[in-house]
Amino acid sequence: MIESQRHSYHLVDPSPWPISGSLGALATTVGGVMYMHSFQGGATLLSLGLIFILYTMFVWWRDVLRESTLEGHHTKVVQLGPRYGFILFIVSEVMFLFALFRASSHSSLAPTVEIGGIWPPKGIAVLDPREIPFLNTLIPLSSGAAVTWAHHAILAGKEKRAVYALVATVSLALVFTAFQGMEYYQAPPTISDSIYGSTFFLATGFHGFHVIIGTLFSIICGIRQYLGHLTKEHHVGFEAAAWYWHFVDVVRLFPFVSIYWWGDRFPQSAGGLVDVGPQTKRRADQSKE
Repeated sequence: MIESQRHSYHLVDPSPWPISGSLGALATTVGGVMYMHSFQGGATLLSLGLIFILYTMFVWWRDVLRESTLEGHHTKVVQLGPRYGFILFIVSEVMFLFALFRASSHSSLAPTVEIGGIWPPKGIAVLDPREIPFLNTLIPLSSGAAVTWAHHAILAGKEKRAVYALVATVSLALVFTAFQGMEYYQAPPTISDSIYGSTFFLATGFHGFHVIIGTLFSIICGIRQYLGHLTKEHHVGFEAAAWYWHFVDVVRLFPFVSIYWWGDRFPQSAGGLVDVGPQTKRRADQSKE
């Protein structure tokens, strides 16, 4: 006779996905290095590794959803693990993006003589922060309000309103991504234009990549909400998506201030500097000497 479970914990069944994910990550890393060093077969190994990782992600999350939604293994005690784990994941993302914004701030606050001692570097045309950059800062903040609306709707048991709110969140995210693509297409500098181009495209590009991940996250939550998977007692997956989305829209304020606004404080013309302070002029004169 099998004794019934008398505790709130879930003993996970043996799973092949951790080892398959590790092998996929290994293949991706080795393939990426081989590809960047022009070794034969590097691109193939890189592609296979990425496909293996994506497949592992799909089947692993499928099993987690099955355990939580269909089998009911995710009790309140079990839900604490994913919550704490996702908070630590967001902390690691904060550190990663902080490093990129720190690189941009370092270059702008202490420009070297190699770039003329001024920021942005001489000859670099910059985007007007009052146009698309400002609009693309308001859009994530508005989408953050929409995802909060969805959260309150789930807690109130209003399933349709939660779906509408998630549709609004995803729509705003797609508009943001479209505007950022337009911005990149029209941007005067390229990623190879000195340290300005490198920091600009790396910082804003990785933030845009996080927006795409958050969009996919919200789409999955919207589908689950439509199917009735999320309830006011059990919606850890949606909470993770909401936390991630708030992290993404708050982070947008940092590139707007440190890259767009600060980079436009000392605009340049084709003939030289215009509207600059005495300190910037002094740096430019020193660089000429």
